[in-house]
Amino acid sequence: MRAVSALRRLLEHLEAAQVRSARAQGWSWQDIAAELGVSRQAVHKKHGGR
Repeated sequence: MRAVSALRRLLEHLEAAQVRSARAQGWSWQDIAAELGVSRQAVHKKHGGR
């Protein structure tokens, strides 16, 4: 279970880094959401305040 927990934390870290990178490159929240398979609102709520 510790390995699963560690992988989950790593995934969250990698996702956040990729979203920051995409935003810096001019990607819209809609484009990012489409790639992640979630709504624009969901991705903005999760990553918009950083």
